[in-house]
Amino acid sequence: MQRNLDIIKSNELVSYPAALEFMEQRVEGIIEGSKRECLWLVQHEPLYTFGTSAKQEDLLTKEFPVYEARRGGEFTYHGPGQRIVYVMLKLEPKDVRKFVWRLEEVIIQTLAHFGIIGERREGRVGIWVIDGGREAKIAAIGIRVRKWVSFHGISINLNPDMSHFKGIVPCGISEYGVTSFENLLVDVDEEEFDGILVDKFIEIFEK
Repeated sequence: MQRNLDIIKSNELVSYPAALEFMEQRVEGIIEGSKRECLWLVQHEPLYTFGTSAKQEDLLTKEFPVYEARRGGEFTYHGPGQRIVYVMLKLEPKDVRKFVWRLEEVIIQTLAHFGIIGERREGRVGIWVIDGGREAKIAAIGIRVRKWVSFHGISINLNPDMSHFKGIVPCGISEYGVTSFENLLVDVDEEEFDGILVDKFIEIFEK
C-alpha cells in the first residue's frame, strides 16, 4: 500500500513545546482527513522528557528543562546529535504491537546499512547493541496512539553529548548503558543517514 505521506525535515533546533503543538494539530488533521500522514525529522536543544510510566526518582538532576511528553514510556534525553523522527501515521492494520515492531525494524535495518548490529530485547523497549562487551541502547521508541493515528516516535543517537544522559535513568533501566554511532566509532553523514532512514520507513510501512 502506497501512503500519502509528507516528509518534513527541520534544520534548526525545534523547541519541545512547539513539537507537541505541531503533532497535536497534525494528528487531529489526519483523524479528520484534512491532513496527510507525516514523518518529521527534528533535533531538540538539550532537554528531558517523561512519559506516563515515569518514576520521578529517575530524574537525577534538573540541569536541562523537563517536559511531560504525553506519550508512553519513562524519562528520555533529547539533544543535538540525536535524530528524532516524529511518526504521525494511521495504524494499518490496527495493531499497536505490529506498529512498534515496524518502528524497530526501521531502526535495525538503518543501523545495518552502517554496519551496526541492532537487536530487540524481550521486556526492554528500544534497540540495543553491544558496546565494549556490554549491552547499550542506541535508539529509543515512545509512541502514543489516538483514534488509530500515532504520534511521538523514535530517537537514534548519532553523536550527542553522552554525558547529558547521566541526569536521568534512561527509560528506567539502570543496569544497561546508552551509546551512539560516535561511541561505536561509526562516522555518519547526517544527510546520508536521513536518506537511508526515510527509505527504510517507506519500504517497511508500505508492505
